[in-house]
Amino acid sequence: MVETLGVLLYAPWIYVIVMASVLLDVFVPVLPSGAVVVTAATLAAGTAGFPAPMPGSHLPELFVLVLCATSASVAGDLFAYRLARRGGRRFDHVIARSRKLSTAQHRIGSALARGGGALVVLARFAPAGRAVVSLGAGAAQRRTRDFLPWSALAAVAWTAYSVGLGWLGAQILGAGWISTALSLLALIGAGAGAAYLLRRPTPARAA
Repeated sequence: MVETLGVLLYAPWIYVIVMASVLLDVFVPVLPSGAVVVTAATLAAGTAGFPAPMPGSHLPELFVLVLCATSASVAGDLFAYRLARRGGRRFDHVIARSRKLSTAQHRIGSALARGGGALVVLARFAPAGRAVVSLGAGAAQRRTRDFLPWSALAAVAWTAYSVGLGWLGAQILGAGWISTALSLLALIGAGAGAAYLLRRPTPARAA
């Protein structure tokens, strides 16, 4: 079964699935884009022993996977940001109804204004954090040049971590379900840690 799935990575449509899941989960956070990327990376890293067009061809597959996931993440963030910026008042009403969203929007806006977009990178790992950041920055009318570089950095960090987990799991345990499951647990753990850090009050608020 794993061998069959590994061979499927040579089909171009597998990258379309990766890009679609990463692109759309900014609007539908329940989509398991992280699971898709980690699973694909695990299988791609384990295809060295499978029938392949040329020796070591699993490395180009990993490179393409990183490129697809990163570009889809940035594109999704930018689309959500533009959408919220154009419909600012409507999104402001939606955000104002939620204390959590209002607090997140304020913190994100302050961070971007100070040039401290590390919060954007951290939110990329938290469940639904990407949506809050992109929509919040757009609704707050933040400049594209203040948001986009941090969004790109967040996409690179998240993709590198996700693909790295899949690759490491495959190297240690092989391209099997156990390594995939452990890699997914590590991804979920990173998300839980990011969510905890985002919920912590800033020094100014604590004071």
